[in-house]
Amino acid sequence: MHTLLLSLIALAFVMIVIEDLVHINKAKSTLFIGTLVWILAFVFPEDGVHAQEIQHRLNENLLEIATLWLFLMAAMTYVAYLNQKGLITQLVYRMLPEQLTQRQLMGMMALLALLFSSLADNITASLIMLSLLASLDLEKKDILKFATLLVFAVNSGGVALITGDVTTLMIFLAGKVSITDLFLLVPPALVGIAVLVLCLIPGGNQTLTLPRFRRPIDGSDKIIGLLFLVTILSTLSLSVLFQVPPLLTFLFGLSVMFLVHQFLNRKAEEQHNILEYIREIEFDTLLFFLGVLLLVGMLKELSVLDQLPYLYEVLPTVFANYLVGLLSALVDNVPLTAAILKSGVVMDKSEWLGLTYATGVGGSILVIGSAAGVIAMSKLSELTFISYLRFFHWLLVAYTAGYLAVLFIGNMLN
Repeated sequence: MHTLLLSLIALAFVMIVIEDLVHINKAKSTLFIGTLVWILAFVFPEDGVHAQEIQHRLNENLLEIATLWLFLMAAMTYVAYLNQKGLITQLVYRMLPEQLTQRQLMGMMALLALLFSSLADNITASLIMLSLLASLDLEKKDILKFATLLVFAVNSGGVALITGDVTTLMIFLAGKVSITDLFLLVPPALVGIAVLVLCLIPGGNQTLTLPRFRRPIDGSDKIIGLLFLVTILSTLSLSVLFQVPPLLTFLFGLSVMFLVHQFLNRKAEEQHNILEYIREIEFDTLLFFLGVLLLVGMLKELSVLDQLPYLYEVLPTVFANYLVGLLSALVDNVPLTAAILKSGVVMDKSEWLGLTYATGVGGSILVIGSAAGVIAMSKLSELTFISYLRFFHWLLVAYTAGYLAVLFIGNMLN
């Protein structure tokens, strides 16, 4: 049974990697196998293990999953509303000038991608920036450069805020780093992006004219957008000052959004139920995380994660973290991060920051290594696994530069 469970878990991770080949959504495969392995654990328990003990372990795992799941649900509902109203897209086009060179556009789009992925989720940030890229009249080789940069920038943007990347949130919720510690990852993220822009920038002197899609933004939508920013700032400040759990603050902010929307539209002849926007969020993403964390929880029960610390025993921690980041280009960074957290590896604060950067950005090196890459590949016909691979060396250089910047800041802390 031990071998069967390990084989099923290995199959689940392979299905994640080859999702585009088998055309089975990774949320379906991970949820199916993630629940199956726990059912098998109950039906065919190991010698001396009672159902009550398995239930206790499952409950501990489900508590961690519920905390992450509810936080993502609240944040994604906010973003779904703003995206549906076109508020985010309108802001992007209004922030960019009508004419600029490719070099200028590359730098500005990289910064916008970093900003949006910090405040929202990587999926939404990717969709916004890719829609902007698709509206530009660029040659194929330039589209590939911009797409590569956007994938890297989106992944870099999420590492410094718990609202931007799931692995950052996981490490924070585990108590390994604080909100203020994470802000130290902003300079390394900028360093990595700047290095990649410099690598991709040659030959970008062509002047481009951006399309204009301006339309009025409703006053109530502006208020909801402001509430979203206030919720993010409140989540950060209350966590730092009073140790209020981020989940609690964000759920409160979501409830305020529901009430404010109803008040603002109380005189409307036909009121749209804002609760409907919960249905607009990427539930396949939430279900994927649920399945992955169930799988990782079972790995812990099978004592497989006990082997993970050996990597940190044979290598210095900084090198081990760097390799974990490279591994996240092949294996989804969520199970990697969850595995390390559950394995009991001991690291100081600067080393946890290094792991946060590595797992958040390392997936950019291959197009299948992050949600941003997979979305880009599905939205742009020019982008394939092979065409993205031609930028592998530049992406590795940029990732390494950002990681070295984290080590530099960590040494200053120590």
